[in-house]
Amino acid sequence: MPVETGLSPSTRANRPPLPGAARPSASGGAGPLAGRRTAVLTLLCFAVTAACGFQQWSAVLLGGFDLGIFHQGVAGYAHLGLPVSPVKSYHHEFPPGFSLLGDHFSPILAALAPLYWLWEDPRALILGQALLLAAGVPLIRRIAVHCFTRPDGGTGGAGEAGPADAAQTRAADLAADLAGLVYGLGWPLLAAGRGGFHEVAFAVPLILLMLERGLARRHGTAALAAALLCATKEDLGLLVGVHGLVLLWRGRPYGRRRGERSGDRRRLVHGVGLLVGGPLASALAIVLLIPAMGGQPDYYWVYGPIGPDAASTFTNLLGDPLLLVRAATDAAVKPLLLLWLFGTLLLLPLRSATTLCLLPLLAERVLSDNPNHWSIAHHYDALLWPVLLTAVLEVLGRLHLRGGTHRRAAHGLGATVVAGSLLCSLLLGGISLLTPAFWRPSASNAALVRGAGLIPDGALVEADNQVVPRLVGRTDVVLVDAAPRGRDYVLIRSDTRTFPFQRAEEQAERIGLLLAHGYRRLWAEDGVVLLHREGEEPVPGARVPGADSTPVKEIVPTDVGHNLFKG
Repeated sequence: MPVETGLSPSTRANRPPLPGAARPSASGGAGPLAGRRTAVLTLLCFAVTAACGFQQWSAVLLGGFDLGIFHQGVAGYAHLGLPVSPVKSYHHEFPPGFSLLGDHFSPILAALAPLYWLWEDPRALILGQALLLAAGVPLIRRIAVHCFTRPDGGTGGAGEAGPADAAQTRAADLAADLAGLVYGLGWPLLAAGRGGFHEVAFAVPLILLMLERGLARRHGTAALAAALLCATKEDLGLLVGVHGLVLLWRGRPYGRRRGERSGDRRRLVHGVGLLVGGPLASALAIVLLIPAMGGQPDYYWVYGPIGPDAASTFTNLLGDPLLLVRAATDAAVKPLLLLWLFGTLLLLPLRSATTLCLLPLLAERVLSDNPNHWSIAHHYDALLWPVLLTAVLEVLGRLHLRGGTHRRAAHGLGATVVAGSLLCSLLLGGISLLTPAFWRPSASNAALVRGAGLIPDGALVEADNQVVPRLVGRTDVVLVDAAPRGRDYVLIRSDTRTFPFQRAEEQAERIGLLLAHGYRRLWAEDGVVLLHREGEEPVPGARVPGADSTPVKEIVPTDVGHNLFKG
């Protein structure tokens, strides 16, 4: 192929690619088999994340919090109503008819209603989440191709043939394949899959879509993805806002990559729109929409060390700027969390401005005084995974495109990241998927399922958290928790602590209290007891949330928050 002469490098870089130039395809690569590889990796991601969820279901490890709550919410949408969840409202003492939109503003959950028209079962949410997470595979592959391809469509380094270099096109395809593999089998997605379902399932592909369309300069679609993110959870508007700031930073006169256009007004408008619109959407949801749906704007404000509300926090930080540092390091697990997130990726994300998008989400966790936020065993890291991987790809792509020793360094670092990420996934869930013992319930959990089978359809039930998903579709069930609810059936363990109790002795005491006030033991096995109410005798301390109920916050057991790998 002839090489253009008489043109400066900058002029050639800004010209459209030649007809034979390698372009990112819709499937995330330029080769003829890219679509098939994308399909295989997408199917692999779906299969693994779904298997994680079904393994937890099989072992009776998915609870009313959160799978039972989301089942009731999505079922409400499927029946053309509001997402009302008695499991949530009873436990946290919200008034009757309380909508989940007053808990977290996540109207996007309504998109799952058609799934429930086909199969109204909590396991449908496991499949739905796996599908949503797998939808990120083609997007991360396309991001990889963008990062390993020059703005003119080529992948070659300085002095190379550029678009005509088939070897470099294969390098971009390989980067896309490995990115899809690391994303799809990433330990954060495995952890999310093990949780059954959470709205994070929508956030992951939407974050990737926003980032990928931004790289492709398709600002309209990127803005749509950002808007949908704001409808996924009220705090994600902050991530959107920081992404807008990153776009503006990269669009400054001396901050562009070689070959990027300097007069892109649409990019400027897009960045400003995200910077302003994202935080504004979060403020609107927190201050107006959540209270309008019966919630409290400060319900999830668990940042006691720095202030009980936003105004107090601002005042406290002005008086003591080091307060943030102390709050972020007051538990050993907090810095370990940051070290794990960035260290397992060789600190590469720290060399990309895209990583700034993580600041709001990371600050929420490390400044929180709720120990559940500090572990990597929950779904929280799945929100970070798209940004972390995109940042890694940007760094490796820049090194690769420089050629020479930089390219060799990129290849070595990339191989190490791939191997390390897959090893982490294997150790943090992958091995358990291949071990039959992890698919079987413990004696106590198996007894819960047998006890649940003795409860008639339509009954009013208080049940152990772990068995609520087995009852939520055919009974009116709430959690057995701090207060008796006076329901007809109570399915509870006597010798094994379960959420939300602080000690196993509290559950044994509850059984004794109920037996002394009108309940009879119907069945007992392996530490699980099924009680039935025989009379109308009031139970001391029993209460049912009413119109004047004051919501209560969770009390976390003192032994939680000391291990990075346990919830």
